[in-house]
Amino acid sequence: MQDKASASLRRRRKALLRQLPPLEAVLRGSLIERYKRCGKPGCKCAKGPGHGPKYYLSVSRTGARPQMDYVPQDYQAQVTAYLDNYRRIREILDELCAINRELLHRREAF
Repeated sequence: MQDKASASLRRRRKALLRQLPPLEAVLRGSLIERYKRCGKPGCKCAKGPGHGPKYYLSVSRTGARPQMDYVPQDYQAQVTAYLDNYRRIREILDELCAINRELLHRREAF
């Protein structure tokens, strides 16, 4: 029974590796949507939510302030896809590590 379970873990691991997004299409961070007021008297933004949406990529680093980069509207969909790829890769890596840990726990070849 243990052999079937281990074989199942290895099959799951191979399936996960096939699901990895392309590594060149990865971006870490968060996409932030902002609306800004221009300050011109009489502009519609003074009473409304502001001009926008404007998108910014926020990337945090340990011990440093988050960096914000403007994302032009034309790139918003691509940046969102790259951020989703990063999250998916992290999920897959977590599951791969759990599988490898279980195989190690069983004292079986990876």
